[in-house]
Amino acid sequence: MRTILAVLVISLFFILFFPICLLLLLLRKFNRRLASRISQTIVKGAFRAAMWPGGMKYTILGRENVPKDTPVLYAANHRGILDAALGYIAVPNLTGFVAKKEIRKVPFLNLWMYNVNCLFLDRSDIKAGLKVILTCIDYIKEGYSIFIAPEGTRSHDKDPLPFKDASLKPAQKTGCPIIPVAITGTDDLFENHKPWLRKTKCILEFGEPIYLNQLDPEDQKHPGAYVRGKVIEMLAKHQDLVK
Repeated sequence: MRTILAVLVISLFFILFFPICLLLLLLRKFNRRLASRISQTIVKGAFRAAMWPGGMKYTILGRENVPKDTPVLYAANHRGILDAALGYIAVPNLTGFVAKKEIRKVPFLNLWMYNVNCLFLDRSDIKAGLKVILTCIDYIKEGYSIFIAPEGTRSHDKDPLPFKDASLKPAQKTGCPIIPVAITGTDDLFENHKPWLRKTKCILEFGEPIYLNQLDPEDQKHPGAYVRGKVIEMLAKHQDLVK
């Protein structure tokens, strides 16, 4: 029943708001920032509406750690396909998410993702991946935050996979802070027993800002390992919270 209700909510959202999506695509040509803000507000509302019947009880921690006067690069562990849904509910600023290229083929969803400045990554194409990184840099310079999963793929182990240094290049090139993000429980909502949704408590925590130019020289050489370490520290605390 949870799965049916959640799918119904999302389906109704796509049907009822499709004309608005088209209008926002038009508005984007004249005022991209306004179109992005309206689009993200609508998407946040849709995900919140779907989470309730879907059985996700979520807790957001550390919002006070996200600077309000500058774009940031969010670097999160990747547990499940619903990480982005929880991420959109949580982020306090205009944010584009980096998603795998396959999602670009999903009708209606791809239009909304375009409206909220999402980027699509082909993990098998190094040249295309570099282009996405360069676009992330441009977005940050324009004042948009970027949410990325430096592991490059989903991991269900206790600790995340190694964080790729290249994924943090946007922060190195722009000087924007990195916000480490720890996510717990989203795979228990769906991946661990798909195709059904199960009632689950999820946690998303924003860590303190990391400025790469303030790190020790050795950590600056391997920023992925440093950021991953901060995420692991937060994940360890979550175990008591989800019991």
